[in-house]
This record gives sequence, C-alpha cells and structure tokens, in this order.
Amino acid sequence: CDDTSAAVLRGGGLLSNVIASQAVHVKYGGVIPELASRAHQQNIVPVVDTALGDAGITADNIDAIAYTRGPGLLGSLLVGTSFAKGLSIAKNIPMVEVNHLQGHIFSHFIDLPDRQLPHPSYPFLCLLVSGGHTQLVVVKAPLEMEIIGTTIDDAAGEAFDKCAKVMGLPYP
Repeated sequence: CDDTSAAVLRGGGLLSNVIASQAVHVKYGGVIPELASRAHQQNIVPVVDTALGDAGITADNIDAIAYTRGPGLLGSLLVGTSFAKGLSIAKNIPMVEVNHLQGHIFSHFIDLPDRQLPHPSYPFLCLLVSGGHTQLVVVKAPLEMEIIGTTIDDAAGEAFDKCAKVMGLPYP
C-alpha cells in the first residue's frame, strides 16, 4: 500500500523491477489509506512505463498481466486492478490475479537477469511478514500451502512502525 511497483518477468527471470515509494506518508509517520490510493493513481502509469522500458519491451510484447487482487488496502488494490484491466482490454492481454501474500512466498523463485538464485525445495517453512500480515506457512507444493500460525491483531511490520514512531524515528 505504500509503494507502487511493476516488474517484468520472462520465465522465472526478472527483466525489470520499478518501485515508486510514496513520500506522502513520511509527513504522517505511516500509511494513510486515501493518500496511498491517490499516490498510486499518480505513480502507476510512469512506473509501468519505466518497467517496460527497462525490460526493453513494449506492452505489445506482454503475454499476461499479473496484478495484486488482495489482501491489502481496498483503494490501493482498486488502482492496480483498474489499471491492469484497462491495459488488458486495450491490448487484448489475459490477466492473472495474484494473492499478495502468496506473491511474497513465490518471490523466492525469481531469478535475477544475470544469475540464477538458490530456490527452496518443497516442502519449506516460510515466515511471511508484510504490513498487516504475519504468518508461518508450510509450503508443500506450488499451490498447496498451510498456514500454521498467524497474528490475531497487529502484525510484526505494523509493530515495528508503531515502535519507531514512539521512539521518534522517521518513516519508513
């Protein structure tokens, strides 16, 4: 919710990854959902354009558009979903919805442009810490996962933000 990002992948390899951090949240010491949504609207077109340019391709060369369906802040998710749908319709490209948390888990399988990274073997245990979500997940196979532990209230990431604010540390 506090960054606008786009990446281009070919196979399992990363061709580009562009992230626009949202400085608007610095003033308030944390994410303000409505401001996050507005920042996404401002950033999404230049971020995607830069990601395509860095990858050396155009939108006409895309086989599929993956977008974050959730979980997350609704307004921020709507910006990404709307952009993805618009590009999908305009270029007749299929869409693939991605679960935000599963995306973090499967990021372990993305290789860099210049080298293949070590990938975990199945099954593996994943500690997932992302914003309002903290989970322990047993990943048995690509689409076979079991959450064996999760926070009930605040997640570790939010706790770090709140502690930092009390200590007078800047955001992020």
